[in-house]
Amino acid sequence: MNNTLPTERRMYFRSIAIIGTLYFIFGFVTWLNGTLIPFLKLACELSNLQAYFVTFAFYISYLVMAPPSSWVLHKTGFKNGMALGLLIMAVGSLIFIPAALTREYGLFLTGLFIQGSGLALLQTAANPYITIIGPRESAARRIAIMGICNKVAGTIGPLILGALILSGAEETKREIGAAVGVAKTQLLDTLALGVINPYIVMAIILALLAVMIRFSGLPQIDTDQDEPNAGVEARTKKAWYQFPHLILGFIALFFYVGVEVMAGDTIGLYGTYMGISLDYSKYFTSLTLISMVIGYIVGIIVIPTYIKQHAALSISAGLGILFTLLALFTHGFISVAFIALLGFANAMVWPSIWPLAISGLGKFTKAGSALLVMGIAGGAIIPLFYGWLVDIIGNQQAYWIMIPLYVFILFYGMKGHKIKN
Repeated sequence: MNNTLPTERRMYFRSIAIIGTLYFIFGFVTWLNGTLIPFLKLACELSNLQAYFVTFAFYISYLVMAPPSSWVLHKTGFKNGMALGLLIMAVGSLIFIPAALTREYGLFLTGLFIQGSGLALLQTAANPYITIIGPRESAARRIAIMGICNKVAGTIGPLILGALILSGAEETKREIGAAVGVAKTQLLDTLALGVINPYIVMAIILALLAVMIRFSGLPQIDTDQDEPNAGVEARTKKAWYQFPHLILGFIALFFYVGVEVMAGDTIGLYGTYMGISLDYSKYFTSLTLISMVIGYIVGIIVIPTYIKQHAALSISAGLGILFTLLALFTHGFISVAFIALLGFANAMVWPSIWPLAISGLGKFTKAGSALLVMGIAGGAIIPLFYGWLVDIIGNQQAYWIMIPLYVFILFYGMKGHKIKN
C-alpha cells in the first residue's frame, strides 16, 4: 500500500500538469480575440457591431457544439476527446490563411467558429475532469490553478499577436485613412497578410499537442455510472434538467462569460474611445488578464481554507458590481483601469460555479458539463449586444448591461446553488 501511494500521487500531479497545458492553450487561443477585434476592424473596415462578431463567431460555437461534444465524449472518453478537440482547433487556425489572402471577413469568422468548436470539445472534457480528479471541496482551488495557466497564456497571447500584426498600428491607421483606391486596398491587403505566419505556427503546435495527449498516460475517469456518493437526487432523477442548481448554474455561467469577455475583449477599443493611442490600447487585454491571475492566486490561498466556494462567488460578484460602477463614473485611464480590474473580480467566478453546478450529478456529469459549456455562448451574445449599444449610446454607457448580470451571479452564490429540488 505504501508503495502504491507515491505512484498514485505522481499520476495525480502528472494529470494536473497535462490538463494545465490544455488550459494554457485555451487561454492563448481565446484571448487573441482582444487583439483580433481592432485588427479586423481596421483590416476589413468594420463598424463596432461588425467587429464584435469576432466574439460572436468564436463563442456561439460553444452553444452549437457542446451537445454533440457530450455524445463524442461518451464514444471516445475524455483523453481521446481532448486530442480530437486540439486537431479541430488546428483546422480552424489554418482557415486564417485563405481568409488573410482574400481579406474575407466571413472566412475569418469561419476559422474562429471552428477553433471555438474544438475548444467546446476540449472544455466539455477538461472542466469536469479537473473537478472530479480530486476532492470536491478543493475543486475551486484546482480550477484556479488551471485559470492561472489559462490567463498567463491569455496575457502572453495578445502581447505576441499585437506585436506581430499591429506593430505601428496608429501610423498604419493614419496611412489607411489617408489613402484611396488601389493604394488603400494594397495597404489593407498587406495588413491582413500579417496573421498568416502566426496562425500556421499555432496550427502546428496544436497538432503536436493532440498527438502528445493521445499517447499520454492521462487516466480515464468513468462518469457514466452512478456514483456511490452522488446523493439521492442523482440516483432518483431521470435527466439533467431535473437539477435546478445546474440550470441556474448554466444561467450564471452564461452571464459570467459575457462579462468576462467584455472586460477582456472590449477594453482595447474602450481605451481608444477614451483617447488612448491604439499603439498602447492594443495591449490592454493583457492588463485584464494580469488582474485575473492575481485573483486566481488569492483564490488558491483562501479557498477552501478561509472562504468556501459559494462565498468566494458572492464576493466576486459584489466586486464586479463595484468596479463596473466605478468605471461608469470615472474617465480616461482610471475608467479603463477599473475595466481591467474586473479581471480580478471575475477570477474566482468560473472556478466556483463549476463545482457548485455539477455537485451531485453522478451519471449526469457529462450532460451537465455539456450544458455548462453551452453557457460559454454568453461570450458570443452579450458582447454583441454591447457592441450594438456602443453605436447608440457610446462605449462607456454601454457597460451598464454588466450590472444586472453580476446581480444574478451574486444571487447564485448566495442562494441559487442550494436549490436542489
